[in-house]
Amino acid sequence: MDDPSEDALFMMISDLNNSDNTFVVIQPDEDDLVWFTSVAVLDEGGYEIVRRDTTRNEHEVTTATNINDIARDLTIWLAARDFPGRPTRQVSEF
Repeated sequence: MDDPSEDALFMMISDLNNSDNTFVVIQPDEDDLVWFTSVAVLDEGGYEIVRRDTTRNEHEVTTATNINDIARDLTIWLAARDFPGRPTRQVSEF
């Protein structure tokens, strides 16, 4: 899925379960991965969220229980990453 929306992330996380679909990984479709994030179901309930971006020297592991919050936070985090095929942002000063 190219450039997943907050709703798409919510649906993917909602579909996770302990038996056959325990995690989802979001990463660019490139050979040289510089960033990724994953969400995994925890046995005791809730989710583990991993965010990694080697270009920014980031590696964060957190837990959460609210899928809305996870999807929103990931949407914000993903918006700052480079996606193949997404137009580059242009910043201009007025």
